[in-house]
Amino acid sequence: MKHLLFGLAALSFASNGIYAQTFKEWRDPEVNQVNRAPMHTNYFAYGSKEEAAQSQRDKSDLFMSLNGKWKFNWVKNADQRPTDFFQEGFNDKGWDDIQVPGLWELQGYGNPIYVNVGYAWRNQFKNDPPNVPVENNNVGSYRRSFDLPANWKGKEVYLHLGSVTSNVYVWVNGKFVGYSEDSKLEAEFDITKYLKPGNNSIALQVFRWSDGTYLEDQDFLRLSGIGRDCYLYARNQQHIQDIRVTPDLDATYTNGTLAVDVTMPSGSSKNGTLLLELKDKAGKVIAEKSEKLSNNIKTTLSVDAPNKWSAESPYLYQLTATVMNGDKVVESIPVKVGFRKIELKNAQVLVNGQPVLFKGANRHELDPLTGYVVTKDRMLQDIKVMKENNINAVRTCHYPNNNLWYDLCDEYGIYVVAEANVESHGMGYGKETLAKNPSYAKAHLERNQRNVERGYNHPSIIFWSLGNEAGDGANFEAAYKWIKNYDKSRPVQYEQAGLKDHTDIYCPMYAGYQRSEEYSKNNPQKPLIQCEYAHAMGNSQGGFKEYWDLVRKYPAYQGGFIWDFVDQSLRAYAPDGTMYYAYGGDWNKYDASDNNFMNNGLISPDRVPNPHMNEVAYYYQSIFTTPADVANGKVNVYNENFFKCLGNYRMEWELVADGEVIETGIVDDLKVAPQKTETIDLGFTPA
Repeated sequence: MKHLLFGLAALSFASNGIYAQTFKEWRDPEVNQVNRAPMHTNYFAYGSKEEAAQSQRDKSDLFMSLNGKWKFNWVKNADQRPTDFFQEGFNDKGWDDIQVPGLWELQGYGNPIYVNVGYAWRNQFKNDPPNVPVENNNVGSYRRSFDLPANWKGKEVYLHLGSVTSNVYVWVNGKFVGYSEDSKLEAEFDITKYLKPGNNSIALQVFRWSDGTYLEDQDFLRLSGIGRDCYLYARNQQHIQDIRVTPDLDATYTNGTLAVDVTMPSGSSKNGTLLLELKDKAGKVIAEKSEKLSNNIKTTLSVDAPNKWSAESPYLYQLTATVMNGDKVVESIPVKVGFRKIELKNAQVLVNGQPVLFKGANRHELDPLTGYVVTKDRMLQDIKVMKENNINAVRTCHYPNNNLWYDLCDEYGIYVVAEANVESHGMGYGKETLAKNPSYAKAHLERNQRNVERGYNHPSIIFWSLGNEAGDGANFEAAYKWIKNYDKSRPVQYEQAGLKDHTDIYCPMYAGYQRSEEYSKNNPQKPLIQCEYAHAMGNSQGGFKEYWDLVRKYPAYQGGFIWDFVDQSLRAYAPDGTMYYAYGGDWNKYDASDNNFMNNGLISPDRVPNPHMNEVAYYYQSIFTTPADVANGKVNVYNENFFKCLGNYRMEWELVADGEVIETGIVDDLKVAPQKTETIDLGFTPA
C-alpha cells in the first residue's frame, strides 16, 4: 500500500507544481539536491550602507527568523512516515511541538548513538551503499506557518536551513520546493514562486539516514534533526549573487592588493554601479572603486602597508559592496577582510613570509545540553579556552562548522583547517572504499565545492581539507583538482593521500617520534603537519614534549592538531538528580556503541580543562624564560611568535629561599622582538 501512496503523491505534485519529488532521492547517490540554490560565500545583503556597517542581520527588515517552535511528528521506521502532511489545510493540532534548531533525540524522540568506526546501523544492517535501513530509520516531519511581510512584495525570497541531518525535503504551501543532502552545510531554496500574500506554510521531512549518511561516518555522537538557524531573507530583483575577495601581499609582504570578484544573476538589471569601499577599524576609507554593473565584475583595490592578519595579530578591515541605481542604494554587503599571504616554499607553509607553527586541536561542534546546536556564547568560550592555553589552530573535524565559528576565528585569530563533510570510514580503505566508487563521485566533489565556495572569504582558513578517513581514489583526486583551480591562494590537504600529488601537506595521523623525525630530516618535499596526534584520552599527553622537541628542531615539521579539543558526552541525570556525563551505551542496551571513546578531550563537555591541558599549554607556549646570570638577576626571554613583539606583556617574578618568598618584582614592556631572545635584568638585589 505504501508504494501506491507514493505514486499518488508524486502524481499530485506533478500537477500542482513545477518540481515533484520521487521519494527515491534519499537512496540515490547521484541526487544530492533538487532545486537547491547555488552555494555562495557567507554574507548578508542589507538595505542600506548604514545597516551594512552595523552588520546585525537579525535587525534587518529583509530577514525573518524561523527559529522557535514547529509542529512535529516522529516515526521510528521510514515506511511509517506521513505522506500528505505538507498539504495546505493539513490538521497538525495533534502533533507535538519541537524547538528549532534542535536535535530530536535530545527532545524526547529516539536515542543518540555513538560509534567511532562503522555506521550507526552496524548492529542491524550490512553496509550496502547507497541502500540504508528502513527499520530504525527515524523520520521527522515539521510544519509551521509565517506571515509574508508586505514590504517583501516584488522581492525574491529565500529559505535558509542552516544544517539538517541527514537530509531534507521542502514544501511551501503544499507544493514541493526541493531536496538537499550534506548535513553540515546550509541548504537554500528560492521559494518566491510558491508564496502568496499573507499567511504561508512550510513543511519539511528529515530522515535519520539517507544515501548521504555513507559519507558522514565521523567519530562523533550521531544525532538527527535541525542543528543550526533557519530563516527567510529577501533580495531585490537586482542583486549580487556572489562576492569573493582574495587578499595578497607583495614580495616583501609590505603592500597589499584585494582582488574582488562579483557575480550577478543573468536576469538582474545591469543599470547602475557597484561601489566598493574598504575601511579600517576606525572606519576610515583607505581604498574605494566604482564599477559599472555586469554579470561578472573583477577588479582590484591596492592598499599601501595594510595591517596584516595572522593568528597573533588578527587585524580585520571591512569591505562594503554596494549596488547603486543612480543615487539610490539597492543593497549593501559587508565582507570582513584580512590581508595575509599563504605560500608553500622549501617544504614549509608560510603565512606572510613566516614558517608559523600550528599549535592545533581538532574540535567537534558539540554542546553537552543541545548537541550540534552550539551558541555564540559557547563558541566564544571555546575561543577563550584556546587562547588561554596557547592553541592557535583548529581543524573543523570532520565537516564544515557554523558560519559564525569562522567569523570568530577571523576576529580573534585562529588558523583553520576547513574540512569537507566527507568520511566513509565504515566502508574501509580497500576495494569497498567510496573514494573509488563512481556512483559517489558527484557527492565527493559537490561537498568539497560547496565547502570552498561558502568559506572562501575567511582569512582564518589557511588550508582546505578534502575529508577524513575515507580511503583514497579518483573521487578525491577530482576534488583536489577542482579546488586548486578555483582557489589558488591556499594549500589543500588530505590525510589518506599520504605523499601523493593530491595533497599539498603531509598530514598523517598519529605518526610517532621516529617516523616524524625520519621524514623531517630526509629532504622532505612537503610540510609535515599532523592532522591528528597526541590522542588526549584519559591520563594522556605524557609524551607531548618529545613531539615539540622535534617540531622545534626540524623546519619542515610545523606542528599538528591534537585529537581532540572537547569531550563529547551529554549531560544526563540520575534518579536522585545527580548530573553525570552520558556516553555510548548509556541511552539503551541494543544500539551499536563504542562506549566512552567519544571522550578524548582536552576539556570537559562543560569546557572545564582536563588535567592534561596543562601539559599542552606549557609546550604550546610562545614565550620561554631560561637562566642567563641568575645570581645577578638576569634571565633570557625568547619570543617564539613570528609577528608579535612582547611590548604589551609584563613579567612577574619572585625570589624564593628555603620555600619562603623574599622578594618579588615586575618587568613591564619586555620589548622582545618576534623570533628573538633578549637578556632581561629583573632588578633584584644579589645575595
